[in-house]
Amino acid sequence: MQRIAIGDIHGCHHALMTMLEQLQPSAEDLIVTLGDYVDRGPDSKSVIDSLLEFQKDHNYVHLMGNHEIQMIRALETRQDRDRFLSEMCGGQDTLDSYGGSFEDVPEAHWDFMRSAKLYHELENHILVHAGVSSQTPVDQQDQETYYYQRFYSQQPHISGKTVVCGHTIQGDLPTNLGHAICLDTCAYGGGWLSALDVDSGQIWQTNEQGESRTMTLDEL
Repeated sequence: MQRIAIGDIHGCHHALMTMLEQLQPSAEDLIVTLGDYVDRGPDSKSVIDSLLEFQKDHNYVHLMGNHEIQMIRALETRQDRDRFLSEMCGGQDTLDSYGGSFEDVPEAHWDFMRSAKLYHELENHILVHAGVSSQTPVDQQDQETYYYQRFYSQQPHISGKTVVCGHTIQGDLPTNLGHAICLDTCAYGGGWLSALDVDSGQIWQTNEQGESRTMTLDEL
């Protein structure tokens, strides 16, 4: 059984579908997406449509990213709405993929975002969107840490487990610090969508042009 983490997708549906074609996951393989399904990329709606279909017959866990929490909070206050729709966040790109407004987002998609887990813990790894505070048990973190901590501040966790995250854009390749690995390689900005088999160290990358490549963690 493979256990694979996939980094920030950000509306890059073609890169996601190319990735799933490369991985060819079985029903027993564990696939964990690290959050940020929406915003900035061209087709957030199709990303969530495809993930909803994927979870019907796969062992799939989806984590909460800061862009999902921002989209949810955009329904709550004008300030959060303005932040979500700002150019920096890219929320208008998301709404455009649905038809232009929050009302166009299907309830199943809101349910998908609201049901996202904050983290997923394995024997030797902590999978999370942004990171965890090093001296706090993984289940006792301030929730904002899961969404917003930057990779450069990630210190070894007291559990001794390796943190696997996204959120902080790296270059074309994931970054491996030993105690932490970041898989955000800017799929929406002309970069790559990255995935990691946490047990074997195999890495796959795909992009919006349909290109793919592989490497191992030891090669980084």
